[in-house]
Order: sequence, then structure tokens, then C-alpha cells
Amino acid sequence: MMRARFITLEGVDGAGKSTHLSFIQNTLAQLGVDAVFTREPGGTALGERLRELLLAVDTRVSLETETLLMFAAREEHLAQVIRPALAAGRWVVSDRFTDATFAYQGGGRGLAFDRIEVLEEWVQRGLQPDLTLLFDVPTEVAAARMAASRNLDRFEREAADFHRRVRDAYLARAKDDPRFVVIDSTQPITVIQQALAQLLARFAEQA
Repeated sequence: MMRARFITLEGVDGAGKSTHLSFIQNTLAQLGVDAVFTREPGGTALGERLRELLLAVDTRVSLETETLLMFAAREEHLAQVIRPALAAGRWVVSDRFTDATFAYQGGGRGLAFDRIEVLEEWVQRGLQPDLTLLFDVPTEVAAARMAASRNLDRFEREAADFHRRVRDAYLARAKDDPRFVVIDSTQPITVIQQALAQLLARFAEQA
């Protein structure tokens, strides 16, 4: 019987996470994995309301308030979705988690990492993902993808320098933590999904 695993998907806006979500869901189902798919901010009724507020282009809040709201949504997410699923032996796949806070509020906006670490320890109490898939593209590629595909939210509308700092923060975290697998998201979709299928199959065998 497989033990519960916690997988997160990360990357700058436009890196292609959403493109591969349904493929990951189908792959895990084929492997016999009972998985819960969720997202941050969001995943609960309260979290989705906070998501609307945090992404709205007309929202004006301080950096500290923005970060606290992210962790308020995360606490509810952990309490209602993530911890119960893991306790029941199910896998959890989340589109973003705390690495996004380090990348966006820390790297992008400049909040000191040690302040985020205090909230991380308080809310997560040691819980970390078992595997983090970091979809990586140059920020110029990500910007072109976003411009061609959708209306931009409050974070997506930030200047190019902001997105470069976010990417740099992600890559710095990936360099120091073996749970990360960095995926070159400039490759053709079929190549990426073949690599994902192989990775998830090995990961399931180890569970």
C-alpha cells in the first residue's frame, strides 16, 4: 500500500503549470494513486475568497498584510484539505504552496525570508512537500505566454524585474533543497509530459 505523499507545483506565472495539471492527474490515476488536487491561494471556501481578493487588480494592501492573508488561506487549506487527506493515506497535489510565498513576497517584493520562515513554522509545524516540481522558463517567455492567453491578475501585471526576482528566488531554493525537480518548461509539451510520467512512476514506486 502506498504511503501518502505531498506534491507541489511551482513556477513563475506563465511557466506552464496549469498546462500539465490534467496530465499529472491522469498519470497518477493510471498508477493507482488516490490523489486530491488543490491550489493556493484557495482550496477551501475561505481560501477562494481570499484568492479573489489577493489577485484582484484593484486590491491595495501592505506587503505584510498580503503575506499574512496568504498564510491565513494556507492555514485553512492545511486544516481542511491537506492534513486530512494525508492522514487518510491520500496523495495531495497542490498548485503552489509556501515556496510561492518565498518567491513572490520574499524574492519579488523583498520581504525578509526570516519573517516568512516564522509564519511557515507556525502554520505548517514542520510539514513540507515530499516533491516540488518547479516549472522554469525565462521571464520573457512567460510574459509572452501570459499576454497571448489571458487577462492578467495583480501579480501577473507586475514589472519584468519583479518576475525576474521571483524566478531567481525559486531557482535559489531549488538549488538548496533536494525535494525540488526543475523542469525546463521551454521544451515541447510532449517531451515535458514524458519526463513527468517517468518521474511520477518512480516516485510512486518509492511510496
